[in-house]
Amino acid sequence: MKKNKNENEMKNLEKKVTKNLIEDYSNLLKENSFKDFSIFVENKSNPFEIKVHKSILCSRSPFFNKFLRQESLSISLNQFNKKEMESILSYIYYGNISFENKENLLELLEISIYFKLNLLKEIIQKKISNSINYSNFFQFLFQNRNLKLKEIEMKCFELINQNFSQIQNNENLFNLTKEEIIKFIQFKQEKKEIFQFDFFQFLNNWIEKRVESLRLRKFKNQANAKKRLFHSFFSLFDKDSISKQDFDKLNQFEFFLPNSFLINFERTIFEIQDQEKEKRINQKDKQIQEKEKKIERRDKRIKSFESENQKQKEEIEKQGKEIMNLKSENEKQRKENKEKILKQKEEEIQNLKSSFEERKEENEKNQRKSRSKSEI
Repeated sequence: MKKNKNENEMKNLEKKVTKNLIEDYSNLLKENSFKDFSIFVENKSNPFEIKVHKSILCSRSPFFNKFLRQESLSISLNQFNKKEMESILSYIYYGNISFENKENLLELLEISIYFKLNLLKEIIQKKISNSINYSNFFQFLFQNRNLKLKEIEMKCFELINQNFSQIQNNENLFNLTKEEIIKFIQFKQEKKEIFQFDFFQFLNNWIEKRVESLRLRKFKNQANAKKRLFHSFFSLFDKDSISKQDFDKLNQFEFFLPNSFLINFERTIFEIQDQEKEKRINQKDKQIQEKEKKIERRDKRIKSFESENQKQKEEIEKQGKEIMNLKSENEKQRKENKEKILKQKEEEIQNLKSSFEERKEENEKNQRKSRSKSEI
């Protein structure tokens, strides 16, 4: 009990120290004592001056640390207003910043990036992620165009994806840029999701509106512009992104029909599976052929170790087969010459046999000689 009491007392003391430190630095920011540097914000012609302590800014912000090493007594930051600058200074001085106005979160994030306040940047990003919802995700997505922060973009795409059927006619959806639509397509593909027909309806309407906004004079120019946009989007889709049923419905969009890319896309999407199967079969066939070649090479190596005598026997057998074939062929055609041919072949066989026997005897003699030599 006593130990827990002491721990609680220490925690209370630490809170008091932290509170006093915050109050002291807050007062230091409010008062003009010992301030040696000026920040000018808002209007260039009539800027608002904020007095600060150079040493505190240098220790807390890499931006100010780099800039204030120069012997300068002021800096003009006209891109920021008084309220924004005061919010950032309150964080720099005593680690406190107000998030009451959620509409300014992206502006604060932009400022934190500008002044290289990485911890504040992380805090605001988390705050923004928690603040993005169905009612404001378009606002955050459009405001993020300058910052291009992926975490915010992905959160907005997630909400678009979840609510697409409800917002497909929303004007804000048609304010998406071509790059944002491409990123959204890639986002869905990374999630391995199928694109429903309502998305292609939206794409069709978006392309129509975009081409109308270009105010092209000739119908041919409009058609070409639509085809180019269509190609730029559909070149992103893979074979698993759209069902055959939904793809067939695309023919109702008139400007899709003359596009030769449609044919290529259809072949790529719906015939590539057969091509891949055939490719896999061919690969297996190649593997089998390679194995067969290996077996053949192995058999050849085995055969190469056979003796010369065995080769001669095979040759005799081969010639014997030839004789038998000749016999069967010539029996019908040349009865008179049959005996002569047989005798000739038999003589050849006899000669081969005798030569074989001679060679065999000679080989045996040589072997005996070599053995006797080795014994000596």
